Amino acid sequence: MRRALLLLGAILIFAFNAHAQINPNYSVPKVVFLQEGTLPASLVASSKISAPENTSPTAFPSADPVSLAANGGQPQRTPTGVFQIYNWRIYAGYSFFRFYVSSKPDITENMNGFDLGMVFYPHSTWFGVEGQFFLEFGSLFGNSSKFALVSGGPRLRWSAPRGAEIWGHALFGYTHFLPQTALGGQDAFAFEVGGGADLGSHRSRFAIRVEGDVVGSRYFGTYQYSPRFAAGIVYKY
Repeated sequence: MRRALLLLGAILIFAFNAHAQINPNYSVPKVVFLQEGTLPASLVASSKISAPENTSPTAFPSADPVSLAANGGQPQRTPTGVFQIYNWRIYAGYSFFRFYVSSKPDITENMNGFDLGMVFYPHSTWFGVEGQFFLEFGSLFGNSSKFALVSGGPRLRWSAPRGAEIWGHALFGYTHFLPQTALGGQDAFAFEVGGGADLGSHRSRFAIRVEGDVVGSRYFGTYQYSPRFAAGIVYKY
C-alpha cells in the first residue's frame, strides 16, 4: 500500500510539470543575475553607447536651426557694418588759404584762419550733406584783409582700415572779401572742391581731420582758383 501511494505521488508530480511546460502561463519567470565579465565580448561591445568626449555646453555653438539649414549647416555670421553708427560730424580746426587775388598783375596773399563744419549721414550711408564756414585773415597792400566763405553741398565717403574715412565733397556758396577796393565789389559766388580723411579709432567719437581743397571765386573782373589746407578735430554723435 505504501509503495502504491509513493508511485501515485510521483505520477501526479510528473503530470503537473508536463502541464506547466505545455502552458507557459503557469511557468514562473526566472531572473538571471550575471556577474561582470560573464557576457561574450561581442554582446558587451554592441550594448555600449559611445558618448562625445567633450559634453560641455561650450562644445556646441548655439545657432538657429533655420539659419543652419539655409547656410548649409554652418552657423550664420552677422555682417559687420562698414561705417560707424554716428550720423553726425562736427568739425573745428585750423585753415591755411593762399588767395590768388589777380593773375594780371600777379597778386597773391597767404591767409590763416579757422574752419567750422557739420556733416549729416542719413542712416549711416556713404552719402552725406555738408555745411561749412571758414574765415581767413591776412594783409594786402599794407592793410588787414579777410576772406569768408559759407557753403554747402554733398559729401561722399569711403571706409578705410582702422575706422578711418576717406571723403570728397563739392560745396557751393557765398564769399565776402575785405578791404573794399576800386577794382570791384566785396561779395561773390564761390565753390569749393576737394577731399580729405578723418583718422581715428573705430570705437572713438573723436577723429583727426586733414583736408585739401580748391576754392573758386570771381573778384575784380577775374577768376581765382585758390588752394586751401585744413586740419582739426572731428566729434561724432
